[in-house]
Amino acid sequence: MSVVQGKVALITGGAGGIGFAFAQELLRNGAKGVELVDIDTDLLENVKEQIVKEFGSDKVDFTKADVADKSQLEVGFKKAIQTFNQLDIVINNAGIGDDANYEKQIQINCIGVVHGTLLAVHEYLPKYKSGKEGYLINVSSVCTLYPGRGLPVYTGTKFFVSGFSRAISADVYYEKTKVKILTICPGLTDTGILKKCKCLGPEYTEFFLKDSEQLQGQR
Repeated sequence: MSVVQGKVALITGGAGGIGFAFAQELLRNGAKGVELVDIDTDLLENVKEQIVKEFGSDKVDFTKADVADKSQLEVGFKKAIQTFNQLDIVINNAGIGDDANYEKQIQINCIGVVHGTLLAVHEYLPKYKSGKEGYLINVSSVCTLYPGRGLPVYTGTKFFVSGFSRAISADVYYEKTKVKILTICPGLTDTGILKKCKCLGPEYTEFFLKDSEQLQGQR
């Protein structure tokens, strides 16, 4: 039996790229349902049609939310419980690559992950998980292994995600919550965030393009 059989997941940034791929794989492996949280309503509508066609309308629910706003994000958690009566997995995937608007980027990539993590670990997963353990996955980046010269602020936000996740995944917290916390660092991936990346200036853009060519991309 698949480890995700009968489980319910909430995925931020779930309407495209890696987030949508997570949703598809979870459902293909027997997940009970997914709550997709995204700020882009057009993308949500597009993926709704795809998921309903492949898996049925009872497998997915959608929430428009800015993850930097805790109250908006919590609506997604509440809707997941209302729709599926449980919540087992939370994936903090939402993020942007926009050093040109670095304050917004920090709010989404850092504060958004903190909001999602604390809502998951302190409030929802311990109470609503269907099994003995809940799971939280925070999406960091290969930039934490090979710092991106072209996107230094973005790179810094991902270092934050990795460090924060390591600290809050300590055994002492697991023993209290029974929530396992994992961090993944995807390589350069052909998604919307890559196409929309904005650098601090021309010289940073040049470095970004050079570094992108050297890293092996994935789909």
